[in-house]
Amino acid sequence: MLEVVEHTTRDEYVVVSGFGKRAQWYRNIVADPKVRVSCGFRRSMAGSALPMTEEEAAAALQRYADRHPKAWANLRTTIETAVGHPVDQLPMVTLRLNSATPEGTAFASSESC
Repeated sequence: MLEVVEHTTRDEYVVVSGFGKRAQWYRNIVADPKVRVSCGFRRSMAGSALPMTEEEAAAALQRYADRHPKAWANLRTTIETAVGHPVDQLPMVTLRLNSATPEGTAFASSESC
């Protein structure tokens, strides 16, 4: 399960890597950007994953914190407890869904999608 920090269009999600660039799913999409995304009633939708630049990720995280200050406070506390150090910036990935459904390698699932 990944935290969706933005959902700008029906077929685009921005997700955060709470464990940074060392997270296995993050390393998988860097190696192969083909993904499958499950979100709400949408299951195994084919797409591609594009890691955001540090600047893009910082801007997306700030928008998330501004829109959802309590959720960000909880998420930040959870991440910092898990990794054992403060976090001010986190890697993010843009997931773009395709119209077809070929095989992929990663999943995102959330009730709020």
